[in-house]
Amino acid sequence: MITATDSGSAPPRHGPAHYLRRFLANPAGSIILVFGLIQIACIIWALLNPNDFRYLSPQNLAILMRAVPVLGCLALGVGVLMIAGEFDLSVGSVYALTAIVMAVQVTAGMSGFLAAGIAIAIGVAIGVLNGLITLRFNLPSFIVTLGGLLFWRGAVLLYNGAVQVRFDPEPAFTAIFAGTIFGLNAAFLWFLGLTFAFYMLLHHHRFGNHVFATGGNRAAATAIGINTGRVKIIAFAIAGGMAAVAGILATARVGSVQPGQGTGLELQAIAACVIGGLSLRGGRGSMIGVFLGVLLIHTITNVLLLIRAPGFYLEMFIAVLIVGASILNQLIDRRGRA
Repeated sequence: MITATDSGSAPPRHGPAHYLRRFLANPAGSIILVFGLIQIACIIWALLNPNDFRYLSPQNLAILMRAVPVLGCLALGVGVLMIAGEFDLSVGSVYALTAIVMAVQVTAGMSGFLAAGIAIAIGVAIGVLNGLITLRFNLPSFIVTLGGLLFWRGAVLLYNGAVQVRFDPEPAFTAIFAGTIFGLNAAFLWFLGLTFAFYMLLHHHRFGNHVFATGGNRAAATAIGINTGRVKIIAFAIAGGMAAVAGILATARVGSVQPGQGTGLELQAIAACVIGGLSLRGGRGSMIGVFLGVLLIHTITNVLLLIRAPGFYLEMFIAVLIVGASILNQLIDRRGRA
């Protein structure tokens, strides 16, 4: 009698190394592994040294939930744009400009909700402008948005000068964007909800397929009927709108806005995306990876604060993570093309 094994039809058996390679080949695989290992290490150390390392204390967890959403919202918008094959270095300046506009209008007597809507509309309009200039003149988005970074930073000073603006909206606005809902920080819940929305949009909607196709191979995407120019402009608009959302959450939390705030956030947002597994070439990535990339940056920041390490340690560690993640993404891209 001939068995399945004798006939050669039995499925091959794969070892743990095979499944690990498949897991790491997933856009979010490496960041899930790294984030999980770091969390395990932090939790174990916190349990062994509860007095010196208060990582699990309610106060520390509350601080983390308040800090994460601003960078998180920026990174979600930047992540969509990066998957589409473009960059936006102006989101930090747009974040500051829209927050200033919102605060000034509320001070003048406008409802916080209406002022927030205007801020988001401005962010979307700036994103569309970036996209139109990039596509119309066939310029690198890096250059266009670098100019935008400087232009909108100057526009903040032109609009209101170098003075702090107080933000005192109606109580309902503060409760929705900076209060506590079901025992959790409202801004963090907004971040969770937006992450889920973008996950569904990119991974379970036709538009998401168009974004990945446009970033992966624009010529091939055009050949199959995708309007890649429209996809890119929508992605730019999303990045600008999410920068405004980040400004709204930050201003509602603090109760004021500084003209210089947001400086450097655009680089941190790109770093979170790269650490989260997004390819610098476009066409590859995951919103889960972006979410975990943001959490990883803030986890490292939090740990360094808890152990009272110098601030420059954070910049060094993030630099290592960025380069390491870029190398890993490059290797995965090469294997995928092989």
